[in-house]
Amino acid sequence: MTIDQVFGPVPSRRLGRSLGVNNIPPKYCSYACVYCQLGNPQHVNVERRSFYEPDVLFDAVSARISRLANENQTPDFITIVPDGEPTLDQNLGALIDRLTTLKRPDPIAEGAMKPRIAVITNGSLLYDPAVRDALTGADWVSVKIDAPDERTWRRIDRPARALRYDAVIDGIRSFRSGYGGFLATETMLVADVNDDDRRLQETAAVIGTIQPQMAYISIPTRPPSEEWVHPPSDERIIAAYRIFAGTRLRVELNTSYEIGRFGTAGSLQESILSTAAVHPIPETALREMVDESDEEWSVVDRLVKEGRLNRRDYRDRVFYLTNLR
Repeated sequence: MTIDQVFGPVPSRRLGRSLGVNNIPPKYCSYACVYCQLGNPQHVNVERRSFYEPDVLFDAVSARISRLANENQTPDFITIVPDGEPTLDQNLGALIDRLTTLKRPDPIAEGAMKPRIAVITNGSLLYDPAVRDALTGADWVSVKIDAPDERTWRRIDRPARALRYDAVIDGIRSFRSGYGGFLATETMLVADVNDDDRRLQETAAVIGTIQPQMAYISIPTRPPSEEWVHPPSDERIIAAYRIFAGTRLRVELNTSYEIGRFGTAGSLQESILSTAAVHPIPETALREMVDESDEEWSVVDRLVKEGRLNRRDYRDRVFYLTNLR
């Protein structure tokens, strides 16, 4: 089964309308996070390699933006957010460089506005100077800091064996010192794993040494890879916010569901499979996608019956995820 490497735009709580670029094949990652919405990866390693040619991805993005412009769906960001860890792609820097040459096709911005490029990474490979250099061309980068110590980090993020916590954090600090764009951190809270006061205080202290422009606090809002994973109580979420803010971090809660329309371009089936391969789609949003197309809900039923799309219940909501196996 092939999945379109460009999807959306999708509503993003941080980036507005985000056109996604999937530069990694399914299940290649340096982490196997217990809360991952895409399930457990099959290839957990730190080996960087070439997956897709940057020019092929660039042409796909350019074509998608042109189609979206005709439908008044121009995205706010082009976001590199794949099925796995984007920095495993040794062509990442070249891809970002190519994407920055895009011009928005709407007449008002004719030849004037460069698209903003975002990369959502776990930050685990930033100890490598080549990876740090590859990300310097992005306008907005998010890195993951879920834990303050090796033991908690290994329990929640389940990194590749070759990785070490201190080296990962030092790599993020090194990237921050030479990066001129917007750097955000994201901390995913899992009940009874990293949401107690001590770990929250220590995690906030680690993030404070990095000095991001924004420190996001998140909770699992989509079906996680491990069934025992649950979001913290409201009390713990508020405590996390107060602890982070008390260390003079600029902090924002990223704990609600996205609000907005999931964009489509091309066939409904292609749009569903490419988006749900990276971003599980709530049933309410999927029904809106179907209603705005020329097709019927039977397309969804057929994809589920064929085993290409999975239906999952989580926290009183229904989600649809592409079956990547």
